[in-house]
Amino acid sequence: MDDNDLEYDSVLLVSFGGPEKRADVMPFLENVVRGKNVPPERLKEVAAHYNHFDGKSPINDQTRALIAALKDELREHQIELPVYWGNRNWHPFLAEALGQMRDEGKKRALAFFTSAYSSYSGCRQYLENIEKARQEVGEGAPRVDKLRAYYNHPGFIEANVDHLLAALGTLPKARRECARVAFTAHSIPDAMAETCDYVEQLQETARLVAEGARHDRWQVVYQSRSGPPHIPWLGPDILDHLDALAQINVKDVVVAPIGFISDHMEVVWDLDHEARDRSNELGITLTRASTVGTHPAFVSMIRELIEERLGKVTVRQALGKRGPAPDVCPPDCCKYQPRVSRPPEPS
Repeated sequence: MDDNDLEYDSVLLVSFGGPEKRADVMPFLENVVRGKNVPPERLKEVAAHYNHFDGKSPINDQTRALIAALKDELREHQIELPVYWGNRNWHPFLAEALGQMRDEGKKRALAFFTSAYSSYSGCRQYLENIEKARQEVGEGAPRVDKLRAYYNHPGFIEANVDHLLAALGTLPKARRECARVAFTAHSIPDAMAETCDYVEQLQETARLVAEGARHDRWQVVYQSRSGPPHIPWLGPDILDHLDALAQINVKDVVVAPIGFISDHMEVVWDLDHEARDRSNELGITLTRASTVGTHPAFVSMIRELIEERLGKVTVRQALGKRGPAPDVCPPDCCKYQPRVSRPPEPS
């Protein structure tokens, strides 16, 4: 039987992964930066962030919570597909998950990526990781098909709107109307951004969320850059943005991390610590909106994406003018080769 004739028999949730204890931190980070030109001092800096929380990343518990919510959602809608979990950078690794799936007789899975947007690191690299893991597992490794990008799906937008409104609602009305909203996402190299629709998709998500919240004072900014200083990355950085807002006497900023789906380390450290500390220095009140997490609309969205591929729904939901993303990306989609970067020569 050809792979194309196989029915879907499972769901694979694909995530980044994170350490569970101090001893995991450096091996985890070495997995993250393997093949990348990340300065050693940056690695030590990030390790300190994890060790501040005794080496435990929030991401794994949040992923477990999302899987539990998704299992309940599928059960309630009579979708009898088991949910497996595989990570790029830490246990359970993708090869571990695929090996378990093979041993349990699974042949073809639908994969949900914990990245809403299209880019090399958020999509294509995961597809490469899956294929490498299938090769590691060997004969009988299940085929894995990715669910479409969901940056403009109504469920994703609704969850972000609800959390933005909740954050804005903590401010007195007069201050709320004047507050600036900073939509944040992980920065990527300019050269990577040129190969994908990452920036355009982020702008569309931000626009849709801002419209849903009826708040027109907003901007997309970036955070968590990790590359060498001489390599251009997307900006402005959130800290530079806060500096600029202080110059025009802005007193309230609501940060909405739409580039992430859970409050993991880059959210709790880069925003709740670094950005909040900078805001305090500048006399700005920073309020942080939650990521979508296990918001019911977001969990329902995952179920709807699965139903699309099972042929249970015919309408592919998407807001805005861009329409729904394709199920299968073009062969050259998000194709990117990291540059071999060297420090600039002394003048």
